[in-house]
Amino acid sequence: MARFVCGADRHQVTLLPNRLDDYVSEDNPVRVVDAFVDELDLAALGFDGVVPATTGRPGYHPATLLKIYLYGYLHQVASSRRLEREAGRNVELMWLTGRLAPDFKTIADFRRDNGPAIQAACRQFVVLCRQLGLLAGGVVALDGSRFKAVNARDRNFTPAAVRRRIEQVEASIARYLAALDTADRQEDEVARVRKVRIAERLDALRTRMRELQAMETLVEAAPDRQISLTDPDARAMATSGKGTGMVGYNVQAVVDTEHHLIVAHEVTNVGHDRTQLAHMSRQGQVATGHEGLSVLADRGYFSGEEILACEQAGIAVTLPKPLTSGAKAEGRFGKQDFVYEPEADAYRCPAGERLSYRYTNVEGGLTLRRYWTTACHDCAIKARCTPAKERRVTRWEHEAVLEAVQRRLDADPHAMRTRRQTVEHVFGTLKGWMGATHFRMRRLRNVATEMSLQVLAYNLKRVMAILGTGPILTALRA
Repeated sequence: MARFVCGADRHQVTLLPNRLDDYVSEDNPVRVVDAFVDELDLAALGFDGVVPATTGRPGYHPATLLKIYLYGYLHQVASSRRLEREAGRNVELMWLTGRLAPDFKTIADFRRDNGPAIQAACRQFVVLCRQLGLLAGGVVALDGSRFKAVNARDRNFTPAAVRRRIEQVEASIARYLAALDTADRQEDEVARVRKVRIAERLDALRTRMRELQAMETLVEAAPDRQISLTDPDARAMATSGKGTGMVGYNVQAVVDTEHHLIVAHEVTNVGHDRTQLAHMSRQGQVATGHEGLSVLADRGYFSGEEILACEQAGIAVTLPKPLTSGAKAEGRFGKQDFVYEPEADAYRCPAGERLSYRYTNVEGGLTLRRYWTTACHDCAIKARCTPAKERRVTRWEHEAVLEAVQRRLDADPHAMRTRRQTVEHVFGTLKGWMGATHFRMRRLRNVATEMSLQVLAYNLKRVMAILGTGPILTALRA
């Protein structure tokens, strides 16, 4: 081995062996994990086992198990079996736990039994970020993303999916019956063997048909007309690509635009974002401490009632309005081409005519005001406006709130790019860490715990990248 760098002899005995602490540098991230957990009031956060039982075999302190999980999620190791192996061979983890190596069942049970406490610890780190001045910008981005559940698409049933599968089975039965007729007309040994195989397949298909018909009845009786067999809380959700829906959960995240820290998050099994704007924005408001918080969201969150709730809470929302009218698609004027004149309580149309207020009614719980003019009959550009007798415009009683949202969007043309660069980057990072399967646990309460660990690990890594380990350790020990 001449002219090569030589390693130490593995059989060499040392008189004064190295300490375990010598293998962990002063700026090692594992020291931040250790200091953060040691500073938590685990009893106040709700962790089980902080006070040991007076009888029975001694258990592991919850701080030890929380440290194992935080270290694991920081290094994309979420499996309890892998964490058990790492605790027995990883020097950093040995340093963190004092050479303790709990078995995988103990590790898994801790995560399952301490969900609310782990989520509280995640929120506690956001409080630390706020104390460090990392959430002073007052602008956050909100978005939701679909994460896969432990439930294959074939194990999820909706009315449309059941009907589609019944049609596929019916088509397969018809195909096999035609093949059976063909085999009946043949007399050789190959045909007889083929007839037996076709008959077996037909029996299996008829059994499958009965199962689907029974499932169709169960789906119709379900509260939301959907059943998932592996993870009962998971739901089928559409994605942007055609035919690429998944069975999973919708994860909402509020992310600070300055440092890309996740200030609030929540896991839901609702496949859309329309009812999440006010709820998540208020969570971001509490987490950042900014009463006049600015929230950037995409058009999937557009809801008049939700925007009004944010306005009443002092939250300034910026998001585009979806074009739901077919007028623009057909080349005609849209509502945005009509200018509202508050002094006259009327609209001015593209031809310069005034649409006066006519009456008020209530639809879907919303108070709506109706406007139109009788001058449409002789208008030269009526064909570009409406095929009806006259063009009517509807105005919600709180339409001014929606108009303020549009003005904010017009004043900041880069707002949606900022939102996209902020929150979608975070979701991409988390999905990369979680791997192709995303969630490992089942049921909404357990999935929420798993996401909190991912978010806490993400925020830890972000803060260490922004400040370095030294300032964080100083702040934790202050």
